[in-house]
Formats: sequence, structure tokens, C-alpha cells
Amino acid sequence: MHRPTQRRQDVIPAGRLIVISGRPGTGKTTLAKATARELRACYLRVDAAETALGRAGVAVVTEGYAVIHELAVSNLQLGHTVVVDAGNPVPQARAGWFETAARARARLVMVEVQLPDLLEHRRRRVEERDADIPGHVLPTWDQVVHGEWTPWDEERDGQRLCVDSTNADVALAHLLQALRAE
Repeated sequence: MHRPTQRRQDVIPAGRLIVISGRPGTGKTTLAKATARELRACYLRVDAAETALGRAGVAVVTEGYAVIHELAVSNLQLGHTVVVDAGNPVPQARAGWFETAARARARLVMVEVQLPDLLEHRRRRVEERDADIPGHVLPTWDQVVHGEWTPWDEERDGQRLCVDSTNADVALAHLLQALRAE
């Protein structure tokens, strides 16, 4: 007798906006892609939008985020779960996702990816990686350390789930478990 297998997307409700944030090189893209794959969710990446806009001759400041917000709303309104891969380095960027979720009447899950091991972060995750988007320029370690980043403040920026990305498989399991518990 054939028994249907239960899929992860059957356990985790659709129509959620899952925003995966963090400094460059912490593993947010790896985690966001794996999460989208496991949930069979729509995957939207700000770096991809910004790189495409740059290739089209657009001077990018916040335009990449604006594009991803609109794409997220369109997909959420169809009932899809959306996983967004975005640095969200400042409070204004983080606040935008609350507005997007409200517009789409979707549940918002904010995630901050952290990598406590600075040697791992610098050596392997920043200095030894290659861009996976043609034309995308990756930051140097100096740019990561001195780049724009406002530490998260839950009173100002809202609640978020912190995920340690030291081990990608453990990070994914932790995030999926938290999503199931909601």
C-alpha cells in the first residue's frame, strides 16, 4: 500500500515572510537557500536585484530592497512562503519588512544569522569565497568590519530569531524547528 510521505512544507504553514539577515559572510545566503529549498518557498535575494539593477545602469542605493519588497508582496498574496536573503544592516531596512508583511497580510519571521568565530568568518567565509552572481562584487574583510551595521535592538527593530551559522546543517535544523514551533 502506498502511503504519501509528509513534506516539510505540509508541516510549516505557507504565506509567511521569512527574512534572513546578517553581516556579509555569516552564512545567510547558504541558510536562506537551504530554507527555501526545504520549504519549497519562493527565494528572493537583494544582492541579485542590486547586481541586475547595476548592470542595467541604475545607481543602487535602496532600489534593490524596493524591488524585493514588491516581489515578496506579489508572492505572499498568492499564499506562498517567501524567504528573503538580505543584509538589513540598518533599522530602516529591517522596518520595511514589517510594512511588507502587513501589506500582504502575512506572518513575518525575522532571522539574524551570526557567526561567533571571527577567524572562520574572516578566513573562510569572507576572504576565500567567490561571487555566485556574475558582476556581484563581494566585500573585503575590512569592508565587512567597518561597513554599515547597526546592532539589532529588539525594541526598535522587533523580535528576531538568532541563528549561529558555525555549522550550516545545524543552523538549518534550528531554523526549521523554530518555524515548526510557531
